[in-house]
Amino acid sequence: MILTIDVGNTQILGGLFEGAELVLQFRRITSAGTSSDELGLFLRSVIRENGFDPGLVKEIVCCSVVPSINHSLGSACLKYFKMEAFFVQAGTKTGLKIKYNHPKDVGADRIANAIGGILLHPDKDLIIIDMGTATTFDAITFDRNYLGGAIAPGLKMSMLALETGTAKLPSVEIARPEHACGNSTIEAIQAGLYYGHIGLVHEFIYRFEAECFQGRKPVVIGTGGFARLFESTGLFSDIQPNLVLLGLKKALELNRT
Repeated sequence: MILTIDVGNTQILGGLFEGAELVLQFRRITSAGTSSDELGLFLRSVIRENGFDPGLVKEIVCCSVVPSINHSLGSACLKYFKMEAFFVQAGTKTGLKIKYNHPKDVGADRIANAIGGILLHPDKDLIIIDMGTATTFDAITFDRNYLGGAIAPGLKMSMLALETGTAKLPSVEIARPEHACGNSTIEAIQAGLYYGHIGLVHEFIYRFEAECFQGRKPVVIGTGGFARLFESTGLFSDIQPNLVLLGLKKALELNRT
């Protein structure tokens, strides 16, 4: 079995593959001060409590946008699984041609998403929209050129900005409101977050099609924790909440010696 781990700013997303099948998914709050023992015990426990044998994990692959946790995670894999984890980072074989001015600046999670998108939609132009702590947009051409993208505040980050940056606006549940014109403060905030994000995504899709694909219609993949919230809007050609895990597994395969 292969254990895949994506360390995000808010959550750690994990997955367990048995052959080609993703048989287990799990999440944990990201905490920069987490020790290797806490991580190792958590990983073994969550695998075991879901009916799988941690001893059958043969490979571990990770990506992380929280550098302060990487040492603890690597140590946890050594101590509790008796193996070194493979971290997707600069220099990793990806099958992509990175067109960023400074390729090392591209987040490992964005690279893993791109690898996963190509795996699912080979030889297609892609826009990948990851709705997590941040909402990221990535453009990949049919011939595997990673052109770059955009980064915007995510839904939760936007809500927290309103809550902490104003005197009277409350924290609200992030949900799809029935109307764009809310008739309470809570509904108004929800409308601003939800429909504002729809406008944001529409604009970037429109501009990427013109700037990156010369008007060609790419496959638009939604991923991340909030993608399902927009499932009925028609924004996405495909929704793959676990795209990063598929990309991590493929990256591991590309880098086996």
